[in-house]
Amino acid sequence: MGSWLQHLPVLPIVLPLLTGAALLLISETRHRLRTTIALLATLAQLLLALTLLAISGAHLPAPWNGEIAVYSLGNWAAPFGIVLVVDRLAAIMLTLTATLGSAALIYSLARWERAGVHYLPLFQFLLMGLNGAFLTGDLFNLFVFFEVLLAASYGLALHGSGVARVKAGLHYVAVNLVASLLFLVAAALIYGVTGTLNMAELALRVQALSPDDRTLFDIGAALLGIVFLVKAGAWPLNFWLPTTYAAASAPVAGVFAILTKVGIYALLRTETLLHAAGSAAPFGGEWLYYGGLATIAIGSLGILAAQRLERLAGFLVIVSSGTLLAAIGFRGTALTGPALFYLVSSVLGSGAFFMVIEMVQRNRAYAADLLAVSFEAFGLQDPASDTEHPDETVGLPIPAAMAFLGLTFVSCALLLTGLPPLSGFVAKFSLLAAAIAEAPGGNPLPSWLLVAALLLSGLAGVISLSRLGVRVFWSGERSTPRLLWVEAGPVAGLIILCTALALGAGPAMEYFMVTAESLHNPAVYPNAVLPADAGGTGK
Repeated sequence: MGSWLQHLPVLPIVLPLLTGAALLLISETRHRLRTTIALLATLAQLLLALTLLAISGAHLPAPWNGEIAVYSLGNWAAPFGIVLVVDRLAAIMLTLTATLGSAALIYSLARWERAGVHYLPLFQFLLMGLNGAFLTGDLFNLFVFFEVLLAASYGLALHGSGVARVKAGLHYVAVNLVASLLFLVAAALIYGVTGTLNMAELALRVQALSPDDRTLFDIGAALLGIVFLVKAGAWPLNFWLPTTYAAASAPVAGVFAILTKVGIYALLRTETLLHAAGSAAPFGGEWLYYGGLATIAIGSLGILAAQRLERLAGFLVIVSSGTLLAAIGFRGTALTGPALFYLVSSVLGSGAFFMVIEMVQRNRAYAADLLAVSFEAFGLQDPASDTEHPDETVGLPIPAAMAFLGLTFVSCALLLTGLPPLSGFVAKFSLLAAAIAEAPGGNPLPSWLLVAALLLSGLAGVISLSRLGVRVFWSGERSTPRLLWVEAGPVAGLIILCTALALGAGPAMEYFMVTAESLHNPAVYPNAVLPADAGGTGK
């Protein structure tokens, strides 16, 4: 049993890969079988992620030595072999991905996954790419998993078609193709001067580079940083995000809430590993901090200017990315733990909000979200007669639909603006408290700039959410939308998780702080990944 448990780190990649491949082989007409397989596989990934989270936090006995799991594919040790690394940060991101993915998948079973072909396989390949990006221990495989999740996200962004969706999706594809090219150039430069792409060994080799080689490395690192900033939705590289997220279908936009955090994760992982060697821009210095403040400012202006809830949600995602960038780039390490708390809360809240938005705007024609060719291909009836054919949707209508929508809308607003009593308030208060505590040491201006940015962005969110919320719920005549339990359940589940996160803020924050301390200890990651003769202490 112990030997079998040692293979846990690779399962978050293998499971969605096999599931996606199997779903491609099953006919689209076997709808119930396909949805059952996809749902069971996603829930299994959630259980697996929770197990890894518990093991990395030393709450369960680990089948490997220490709290960091290093899985060597083909039994080839780093730095020569491909390794997967599960530490606390990776386990947090895996759990967050599986949680949000489960909610979005269940929500999509109502009707969204029938709006086009191959939705369920693409969804599994997206989860595979996300999990791989969080687990990989080298830059080249980070690129590979980036491409896997991006290829899947292209199909999901275009799922259901429509002119606006295709236009926004093509912009999204073009931007990310350019970013992928820059990633390859950056990886080639870094490998050319260091002779490795293993992140643990890279942290050691950079310190021994000659001045000329260090210049080339810094250029490669700068290009790599630009790629990560594009993924993170940082200004001025985020012009594509609000339109793409607004045009995507509700469950797709919901799961896309975590895509920008892949860039945040990559920046945090790389910055902490390169810190001892003198991080290159935009990892080092104050680049991330001021870039984060600029992203918050632009996102806040977008929030105030937004006239549609979908675009407002996209700008809220930008503000969350800016907050995390500013926290990562802040001097010292005091804000990393609160930033991880904020990351989890904002992703769960944003994912729920995208799905709530679709439910509160059900007065628009359902046909706007589907192509006529989709109806013909899948045998669906005209959406205007949907109420006469309940067998075409999954689940049963819920009572008190408007009360549920009002409560969930307000809950998401509280989460995303940082108002009490939910986890968004705890996260933002922790960031504010840590920033203020750092003010007396040296120059207090960065601390107070961050405090002002957090408070003003929250105020902008309150103003715009209140304005658009009044328009949606109290302006004019509107019919009560028909909600299904399969749609309401995932949204309620995400909000309940945020409530539980607020109630258990003490243990959660302790876990995040320990994670931050491990990240900022330059010896922990290399010692766990590399054998003793390569610069580590060995396993």
